[in-house]
Amino acid sequence: QVQVVDSGGGSVPPGGSLTLSCAAYGSIFSINAMGWYRQAPGKPREFVARIGRGGPPTYATSVKGRFTISRGNAKNTATLQLDSLKPEDTGVYYCFGSIDEVTEGPADYWGQGTQVNVSS
Repeated sequence: QVQVVDSGGGSVPPGGSLTLSCAAYGSIFSINAMGWYRQAPGKPREFVARIGRGGPPTYATSVKGRFTISRGNAKNTATLQLDSLKPEDTGVYYCFGSIDEVTEGPADYWGQGTQVNVSS
């Protein structure tokens, strides 16, 4: 079994910053990528950022230059730094891990989501 746990989030005014964290636990053979999606009220879930085992991270156009994703020294963790936040960044942020489980093979695993509110 694999579990992805995300944390962080909160409420900030426009221009503020937040840090989201994510960790994967369990019967992990390898982690191919970690990242985040988000979902605003009444809208579909959308891609935010992704970091793989090699190559540069990828970002949604709407967050490029403001958000930074990184992997931790413990390779089962990732962090998303959210800077220069805008009201349109408000939503539930879901961490995911593209993970090779020891017996089940590759699959995407999702965290429970954390709320980010940006308002004055």
